[in-house]
Amino acid sequence: MVLTKENLRKLMLEKLEKQREELRKKRSLSIKDKLFRLKVFKEAKTILFYLALKPEVQTRTMIEEALKLGKKIAVPACDIKAKEIKPCLLRTLENRHLKEGACGISEPFLIRPIDPAKIDLCIVPGLAFDLSGNRLGRGLGYYDRFLSRLPESAHKIGLAFKFQVLKRLPFCLPHDVRVDKVLFA
Repeated sequence: MVLTKENLRKLMLEKLEKQREELRKKRSLSIKDKLFRLKVFKEAKTILFYLALKPEVQTRTMIEEALKLGKKIAVPACDIKAKEIKPCLLRTLENRHLKEGACGISEPFLIRPIDPAKIDLCIVPGLAFDLSGNRLGRGLGYYDRFLSRLPESAHKIGLAFKFQVLKRLPFCLPHDVRVDKVLFA
């Protein structure tokens, strides 16, 4: 079988779905510990996190602890018509402050946009990453368009489970935006 982007997406989605819940939680906490030890995390004032779908590296604990540390937290709100991510401030993870957005992804009920230029650190989801920081997303291009709008000084860190990190992704395109680092467990 020839490996295509769609085949790899399907394979990774299957592996993510099959992962046991307790293992997902344990690995997510290990990744959180790695993130919180990084100098770029400690120095960041404004961080964009993604609100994880069930099979992804879970970010809820990361967000809660970062808020307690006094970090400004932004999360994506998807503008489907414009096909873009709008970063919005998040003050709490209480369910009454969140709603279901595009693709079933939670987003703030009250949209408080933040200028992407103010983001110091961007935490990026992906279906697969490679050792050079290339990323395979879900195929809609939202994150590539968003990441290209961040200032050069903003650090981009991908979060993944070990099976999502490959030696090389063979089908990277010029418009694909790499992450600076991939944290995995």
